Amino acid sequence: MWPPAIGEKEEVARLSQFDRNDLPWFSYLEVQERREQRMNLQTLQMDVELQRIEYLVKPVGYLWIVFVKMVQTVEIALWGTLLSVLLSIPLAYLAARNYTPSRFTYTLARGSISLLRSAPELIVALFLVLAYGFGPIAGVLALGLHAAGFLGKFYAEDIENADKKSQEALEAIGAGKLKTLWYGVLPQVLPQYIAYTLYILDRNIRMATVIGLVGAGGIGQELKGRFDMFQYDHVATILIAIFIVVFLLDQFSARLRARLI
Repeated sequence: MWPPAIGEKEEVARLSQFDRNDLPWFSYLEVQERREQRMNLQTLQMDVELQRIEYLVKPVGYLWIVFVKMVQTVEIALWGTLLSVLLSIPLAYLAARNYTPSRFTYTLARGSISLLRSAPELIVALFLVLAYGFGPIAGVLALGLHAAGFLGKFYAEDIENADKKSQEALEAIGAGKLKTLWYGVLPQVLPQYIAYTLYILDRNIRMATVIGLVGAGGIGQELKGRFDMFQYDHVATILIAIFIVVFLLDQFSARLRARLI
């Protein structure tokens, strides 16, 4: 498992459309000898054959693969968070007792929030992979649907607990529910909404790695493949990359939260 894998090496004979005059950056060709034993059917003895294998060596090839997969993982988390925000805003309005149009819409919205929140991302991702195939679409939907349940609940409770004085003042001058919500409630709850959303984004980045294990795209899919092939040096590289990305994004979100709130 140590040291972590940095480069990649591929047999030239297995590469399609290979051009010796157009090698990737920092790459070079290397020839190695490999001994193979074969049964001689005439003498019934093992003969040793010496083969010369040509490899395309990429000194930082695996680091680039991990970088691309980590970017995809962050994209899955970002789109999943955006989807959860878009779903949770109308749900929160309908699930707030003091703004919902009727008892029926309140019960329906609260039930939807509970349903979304109760379904684990990993289980949802399994079903979505079956429906949409391997790839990031299943990951985005799994993260977005589950996180919408949490954000919808948090947003709705903040709307219900907002200070009533400004709302009553707006209602006294004839403002409707939407204007009261926009001018009387939103300025109070917006800082907390930003904090909730940044927390969900941080959580989604970690969960995007986990759901990748079932084929929902990102670095998790690469991690499972390398683990199944017992390539633990590659696994170490992936784990280090995950730690670095989570640490950097945690620092970024903390600074952004301190500036906005």
